[in-house]
Amino acid sequence: MEARHESESLSPPQIAAIRRSMTSGRMALTRRSLLRAGGAGAIAVGGLGALGGCGIPPAGRTDANNASDDHSDEEKKVNFSNWSEYMDISEDKKRHPTLDEFQRRTGIAVKYTEDINDNVEFFGKIKPQLAAGQSIGRDLICVTDWLAARMIRLGWMQKLDSANLPHAYANLAEGFRTPDWDPGRSYSYPWTGIPAVIAYNKKATGGRKVTSITQLLEDPKLKGRVGMLTEMRDTVGLTLLDMGKRPEDVTADDYDAALARIQKAVDRGQIRRFTGGEYTGDLGQGDLAACVAWAGDLVQLQLDKPQVEFAVPDAGFMTSTDNLLVPNKARHKKNAERLIDYYYEPKNAAKVAAFINYQCPVDGVRDELAKIDKDLAENPLIIPDEEMTAKSHAFRSLSSEEETAFEEKFTKLTGA
Repeated sequence: MEARHESESLSPPQIAAIRRSMTSGRMALTRRSLLRAGGAGAIAVGGLGALGGCGIPPAGRTDANNASDDHSDEEKKVNFSNWSEYMDISEDKKRHPTLDEFQRRTGIAVKYTEDINDNVEFFGKIKPQLAAGQSIGRDLICVTDWLAARMIRLGWMQKLDSANLPHAYANLAEGFRTPDWDPGRSYSYPWTGIPAVIAYNKKATGGRKVTSITQLLEDPKLKGRVGMLTEMRDTVGLTLLDMGKRPEDVTADDYDAALARIQKAVDRGQIRRFTGGEYTGDLGQGDLAACVAWAGDLVQLQLDKPQVEFAVPDAGFMTSTDNLLVPNKARHKKNAERLIDYYYEPKNAAKVAAFINYQCPVDGVRDELAKIDKDLAENPLIIPDEEMTAKSHAFRSLSSEEETAFEEKFTKLTGA
């Protein structure tokens, strides 16, 4: 693969979007800590002033020298970096049972590190080595789709060997197989899906269901009690779907039309505020009657707040992904591939899904998850049925120029 010769330094609007996401968006909180913290508090991250230095230097050709000299056969180990609380864990909080089982089965020791707090901060750690063609000391990493796309495009990730991934190849759910940034999943496999749907507090709505973006933006009975997300792709993507447009094919004119529609709702006082994950507290208390929400939050929120319900709009919902990739110069590529494949065995995937509660990308997991928790196995936010799966959409990959323009407009809209 040859990387594009381009500079992808972050523009001011992109930096503003990252600041917004760090302080209130999906990057601001660890995957399961929000509800345990009562809906408030952001993670500590490196100084935001350093963001200006997160630009990517011009990328030259990626040649064979950037691939691994694989030592998997003689070194039975693999180094895996992941997000906090994104793996099953024992009751005493000291072990990860599935990782222990992988080591017993294969003899491969896993050094598992929860050192990814947000995509940009993590990228800042590994960018200098990747750009210089050096090892980052990790064989497997987990990052969100937009960053995975960028690093693949720059030639900094290794193409996976399908011979080492028989379960992953066979069991990857259809809806995750062909992202536009990695068609056929040559470089990545999803760890989880992250659906964005509608949530509402049925006490706050007087028992009325809220099932469409049209209701959020236009229903006078919800005025001043609606929340939309600070994540541009989710908020605008859902609005586009409600307008009969596909986020996979969004044009600049489509985007502007969606923003204009949201702006009208802002001007009328329909939208209370744009939020990140902190919406859970307001939704549970009824301060927000309805909002756009992330599925993993809702599965957990409903345990304590049964008055909170969700709806998948008939027009469709948005899905993003966190993804497993093998960086250039990884010392144990084959071992990393074996670990990816292990988590595509339904029994192992079920154990992770039961803990993290995000959408599982593994076909055949339902029966195994039912052995652990029947309610989780029947929850469409974790295992969507065919009807829901057909409604899943993803925002298309944006060029650096498009992302700058889109984020600048969205920042003005949200007032961030």
